[in-house]
Amino acid sequence: MKKVDYESSGVSIDNANKVKKKFEEIVSVDKFTHCKPINQVGAFASLVELDLKSFSNPVFVLKSEEPGSKQLLSISNDKIEWIARDLINHLVNDIIVMGAVPCAVLDTIICGKFQPDTVLRLVKEISKACSENGCILVGGETSEQPGVLPAGRYILQASVLGIVDKDKIVDGKKIKNGDVLIALASNGLHTNGYSLVRKLMDNTPEILDEAVDGESFLDSVLKPHFSYFTALNKLFKSCYESIHGMAHITGGGLHDNLIRILHNDGLSADIDLSKIKIPAVFKTLRQYSGMSDGEMLQTFNNGVGLVLAADKDAAETVIKNLTDSGVDSYIIGEVVKSAQKGVTFKGKLNWSKS
Repeated sequence: MKKVDYESSGVSIDNANKVKKKFEEIVSVDKFTHCKPINQVGAFASLVELDLKSFSNPVFVLKSEEPGSKQLLSISNDKIEWIARDLINHLVNDIIVMGAVPCAVLDTIICGKFQPDTVLRLVKEISKACSENGCILVGGETSEQPGVLPAGRYILQASVLGIVDKDKIVDGKKIKNGDVLIALASNGLHTNGYSLVRKLMDNTPEILDEAVDGESFLDSVLKPHFSYFTALNKLFKSCYESIHGMAHITGGGLHDNLIRILHNDGLSADIDLSKIKIPAVFKTLRQYSGMSDGEMLQTFNNGVGLVLAADKDAAETVIKNLTDSGVDSYIIGEVVKSAQKGVTFKGKLNWSKS
């Protein structure tokens, strides 16, 4: 009988252990702010010490995320660092719209074949992205699964622990009639709509020859998801009372994400589509796909990465604060009284507007 062992089954424990040993050199805790791991990389679970002195009534904010089918395109086109940033930036955006600060991140890397260089590049950039978002990578899981995934294929996932004072939660419950709706510009697709992008590339490969604002089509669509952490963290410190709700515009677009923060049945988010500044990449996607405006709005963010509901009187201050932080921001609508909760669109997307 021919011997069958783990190595011949496609899993090399020795190879994985050698790479994981290097994680200790990558994951730095020197610049932690309100949390710090107190055990070594490789423990069965991560122990994190929390410094809660600056929180009067701390609430944990938890979120898990994965960058969808974008990771297939990114890794196959050697954008390893970019997809690592997608993973963390999307994750952090989802909790900062609740008013939270990110604390600790756990990552998961599943692969068909453990490729040391790829895994190390992923972990290094995930850790770097965490640091830039004010949090730390404290551990996770790396799993080689031949037969489940082909060699070269990866599935990434991460979870974050955030903290917010209970009386400073931003969940939309303070949104009121007359609030303005401020768009925070996206830098592209972020992490949504990639099943459609891949289909377009298969059906119309000539799209790959398109130049988009001086970039290749691939670079334009694979650009990492923008993080709003730095800008919003600064905004919270000066304008918290004026911010009544925030929506991260991900899958489902403006409608499906704005409705998640509307809690009063007598209010509606009234959006003027003509105000939206649409990046060139979405114009290219519309041209090649033939999608209607309604389909574009449901599939993509179309240039609006986040929407903030704020006091009308504070709108100018909020926009200046965000602009000073490097985030293009502008009013796209208002909150109005309505017979029922909803999101309404007026005007039309202006595809000739830059």
